[in-house]
Amino acid sequence: MADDNQILLLHQSNINAMFFPITMRDYLMVSFFQRYLLPGLIYQSVIIAGGYATGREIVEFFFGAGPRGGLLGILVAMTIWSVTLAACFELARITKSYDYKTYFSQTLGRGSILFEIAYMLQIILVISIVGAAAGELLSVNYGIEAIWGTITMMISVGVLVFFGSSLIEKFLSIWSLLLYIAYAAFVVMCISVFGDKIATNFTTHPVGEGWFTGGLTYSGYNLATIPAVLFCIRHIKTRKEAISAGLLAGPIAMIPAIFFFVAMMGYYPNIMEQSLPVNYLLNILDVPIFKVIFEIILFGTFIETCTAMIHSINERIAVAYDDRDHHMPRYMRPVIAFVILFTAIALATKFGIVNLISQGYGTLTWIFIILIIVPLFTIGIWKIMKSK
Repeated sequence: MADDNQILLLHQSNINAMFFPITMRDYLMVSFFQRYLLPGLIYQSVIIAGGYATGREIVEFFFGAGPRGGLLGILVAMTIWSVTLAACFELARITKSYDYKTYFSQTLGRGSILFEIAYMLQIILVISIVGAAAGELLSVNYGIEAIWGTITMMISVGVLVFFGSSLIEKFLSIWSLLLYIAYAAFVVMCISVFGDKIATNFTTHPVGEGWFTGGLTYSGYNLATIPAVLFCIRHIKTRKEAISAGLLAGPIAMIPAIFFFVAMMGYYPNIMEQSLPVNYLLNILDVPIFKVIFEIILFGTFIETCTAMIHSINERIAVAYDDRDHHMPRYMRPVIAFVILFTAIALATKFGIVNLISQGYGTLTWIFIILIIVPLFTIGIWKIMKSK
């Protein structure tokens, strides 16, 4: 038998399963991470690649209000995320809603089919943007045909969704931590090279109009990615953990965007014309080894977003199988992934990243505010208050 200072945890992967002895201290650290930090890191993993990682999304929603106004808009979005995710995580915890079919049946009832339709449109749109960005990243920087970036991304996503939740959690959390390090280094380098320009733009440009609307709109459509986070809420056991994880998720998801926004202010407003602002700034910094490392991490964020969103679809289908006393065949997971990816990337090829972000997101935002935020803060809060 193990002594009092050790426990045995079963680490099960889809390749094999075996026991690893770890100390109680290690176990408590893992438990803290899973309950308080993992949901925020998963949320950040889902939202980042749809334009945020390249900077294009930030330009579309926040640059119109100027440097200080844009920063205010980002803080508005972060606050809305925190409050909404805190309520969402607690509702998911008390109702054991770890897939979006179960979750939205709690707030929309039979109307949950409306969310399913809108969510599928959102997934196609986001993956279209990610596919366009992945291809453009390799094509612009390395002269590699865009299709090879797309194929690499598709294979990576297929492997991750095949092996399921455990591997996905590990990949998304580790890559998010790498992203934090890369973005922190990026903003420090930008400040050291052209910090005077950043400071000048922040002090000389007034707060523009529309910063609150920009923050509200940006937060609204990104909250549509809630379904992709639900699978990791199974680790949360108490109301304190759910609310704390939700409140932390806002800053965890938004801090890299703040870093990037500050860096881009060095070349405001000219940078607004760039389809890939991140590439524009990396070329100005002219540090080849950092550019390669950053772009590898950036490419990984594309895989993160696609994986998390497609995994949420697979989990929804798995529940449908369970309801019929069947088990979802494992081979279906990558098959579903490839079908969604092919459809989305076909759209990306036709319309391009800038048009998809500027036109598609705005159209869906208000639909998600009606289907997610309004029911959550009425029916959802009522159910939370009723529970012990």
